[in-house]
Amino acid sequence: MSAGEDPSQQLVVDVFARGCTSRAAFEDVTGRWASLVLLALGEGRYRFNALRRRVEGVSEKMLSQTLQALERDGMLTREVVTAIPPRVEYELTPLGAGVAQRLRALADLLEERAGEVQRAREAHAAAR
Repeated sequence: MSAGEDPSQQLVVDVFARGCTSRAAFEDVTGRWASLVLLALGEGRYRFNALRRRVEGVSEKMLSQTLQALERDGMLTREVVTAIPPRVEYELTPLGAGVAQRLRALADLLEERAGEVQRAREAHAAAR
């Protein structure tokens, strides 16, 4: 810390700390739609409507908000393609690709163990 620097202004890098940038990004990435959007974009570039079709159930408004948050966090880029008609395409940045890769591993694990999860859910429901 340099002379005169306020310790409260130091960058805290701890996902458990309320004011940490990584925590804010973690919250954005682990949101319901953001994880699915990142997984889809891990497959390649998407236009807005194609992405909306890929991520079943997301509303236009929620997809737009999710894309804006992920763009703000540096996870994806938004490119306006000047064509007739004009279109907007989204693509992962290297940071977003790294996050999507780790999410893909989690999704693969959950897909592989879906039967086990289903049995646990059924047992839980039966116990109630």
